[in-house]
Amino acid sequence: MTTGTTSEQLPIALRTEALEQLLTERGLLDPATMDGIITTYETSVGPLNGAKVVARAWTDPEYRSRLLEDGTAAIKELGFSGPQGEHIVVVENTPATHHVVVCTLCSCYPWPVLGLPPSWYKDPAYRSRVVKEPRTVLREMGLDLDGSVQITVHDSTSEVRWLVLPERPTGTEDLSEEELVPLVTRDSMVGVAKVAAP
Repeated sequence: MTTGTTSEQLPIALRTEALEQLLTERGLLDPATMDGIITTYETSVGPLNGAKVVARAWTDPEYRSRLLEDGTAAIKELGFSGPQGEHIVVVENTPATHHVVVCTLCSCYPWPVLGLPPSWYKDPAYRSRVVKEPRTVLREMGLDLDGSVQITVHDSTSEVRWLVLPERPTGTEDLSEEELVPLVTRDSMVGVAKVAAP
């Protein structure tokens, strides 16, 4: 019987760090390149892009119409496209209808406008439960919708990614597009939260 620590017992972060160090020592990985990729997906290719799409739709009715008609083309107008964003359908939340997105098979997600998917989006509990009991899951995540609001769950696939156009919060009518961008969150564009007024 051995008493050594197995790889299964090591925390994921520690195993990841060890793997990165080994690959770096062997010249197979450049840490600066990895940092650049991570930064790109956290900042440049991420929720800020989606927030710009939402703010434009809130302030430009013609753009909003194009976005809801052909999300991929309208999003590309703002310069956002790429892998995992080849076909994006946009649905709009209203006071009577609320949309929420899930990928029941894995973690299909519109990277060009939302960046990398959060861990809860990939969690098997979220993926299975939000389809069966969306109102309960949303409440557990902090979004308590009135019973009269109809909830529609959209299942992302490798062919189609979904983006939620959240409701514009009351009291933001005088804000510019640039002022609206920081209000929009990733979670509101997945449909598990609403955008709060400043």
